[in-house]
Amino acid sequence: MNNERWTTELEQLKDIIAQTELVETVKWGAPVYTIDGKNVIGIGGFKNYFTIWFYNGVFLADPKKVLVNANEGVTKALRQWRFTSVAELDEKLILAYLKEAIANERAGKAIKAESKSKNFEIPEILQFALAEKKLTEAFLKFTPGKQYEFVEHINDAKQEKTKLSRIEKILPMIADGVGLNDKYRKN
Repeated sequence: MNNERWTTELEQLKDIIAQTELVETVKWGAPVYTIDGKNVIGIGGFKNYFTIWFYNGVFLADPKKVLVNANEGVTKALRQWRFTSVAELDEKLILAYLKEAIANERAGKAIKAESKSKNFEIPEILQFALAEKKLTEAFLKFTPGKQYEFVEHINDAKQEKTKLSRIEKILPMIADGVGLNDKYRKN
């Protein structure tokens, strides 16, 4: 994120958002606004624009066609509204979109994440590394979701040496019962 470049612009967005009932928090190093503990929007600056992202923006009517899918084919619900200057900030229009996003959140409109962890195959290289009985037992104690995270971490590596390096790093975690992303999860 490039929030320093857009300090003034982001402050103006915050002033508009403050007119709503959204509660500001910081998640993943960026301002995120919630209602009833659920993420509704976030704001941030990037190299060429600053943005409001709507976590369930796919459900917004978007009459002015200002929303974009930042990662077509990957992002299902998230939509961004990009700006390049303060002059583009139409307070009335932004508030209308914010109010609709809040109403949608309260109505429970959301795309449920698909569980990728249900059907996956453990790659041979990881099976070989888990050949020791204690490691296999430790791995099987993880939930399918956590098992999948390890598998995905290995499969995402393009080169064999990277896969081996990643396996070296995760084997002690598996032995200790520590999931790949546990440090990011709330207890």
